[in-house]
Amino acid sequence: MHGGNGDEKSSDGSRGVLARLHGVSKAYGKLRALDGIDLCLHQGELLALLGPNGAGKTTAIGLLLGLIRADAGEVSLFGLDPQDIRARRNIGVMLQDAALPLTLRVGELIRLTASYYPNPRSVAESADLAGVTDLLKRPYGKLSGGQQRRVQFALALCGRPRLLFLDEPTVGMDIDARQRLWVAIRHLVAEGNSVVLTTHYLEEAEALATRVCVMARGRVISEGSVEALRARIALKRVWCSTKLTLEELQAWPEVAEARIDGERLCLSTEHPELLVRRLLAQDIALKGLEVRAAGLAEAFTELTRDDDKVALQEAA
Repeated sequence: MHGGNGDEKSSDGSRGVLARLHGVSKAYGKLRALDGIDLCLHQGELLALLGPNGAGKTTAIGLLLGLIRADAGEVSLFGLDPQDIRARRNIGVMLQDAALPLTLRVGELIRLTASYYPNPRSVAESADLAGVTDLLKRPYGKLSGGQQRRVQFALALCGRPRLLFLDEPTVGMDIDARQRLWVAIRHLVAEGNSVVLTTHYLEEAEALATRVCVMARGRVISEGSVEALRARIALKRVWCSTKLTLEELQAWPEVAEARIDGERLCLSTEHPELLVRRLLAQDIALKGLEVRAAGLAEAFTELTRDDDKVALQEAA
């Protein structure tokens, strides 16, 4: 179930492959969680795994962590079996469910976790990176949910892992705490570490990811940079304040979709130049004109919608 030691050489020899799923399938009874998936994680990148619930993201991470075994295909971590202790010493993990001793103080938890690694960060450095310095003397069980997530992040990074697995890391955090965690994650990637991130916050993936992998029904349906995914979406968005009515604009051939967005109209179009010219010709008092490419949220929606259409056609 694991590759050879050559896994850390990429095909062009420029960047190492730290983790790999190759032709991997996994089923739970009749439910096929992964369906022949291929996935690589390279050194020094942040890979965001996106997809609806049940897409297979958690199963993919469980396989790379050695928590579960694949039914078919190859799984490797640093060129080794994911259950090999030599591979495990190079990873840090922050899962959604963390059962930690509630009575231990935060400093004690970090010190205990760091003791399992050969060259850990100091308690002070780990706490500073995760923004929990003020919590070191507090019992873990007395912390809020957001504070506990920050402590879990400190535990994930304290062993100087080359590869961090962050599963929904900012759930339960307020906006300020989330932004501080983003800064810490960027710092770790800038140091040359790699991160696998699953998140339901699309702006989080857009802000952090080097590469985005969109999953649905156990398969990868799209993979690339945030910019590349945006480019796959043909429609542009045009916002404006106009005297023209929603009904009028919906009838224009240049307009694929029209809706009210706050105090402005939002028009989706494949031909933004033609649409803008017509808007200006029809309404000389037009205000608040803005043209934007699709964001990751729109790209994600379009990709999963297209995949659902394909699935219905296959089932027919």
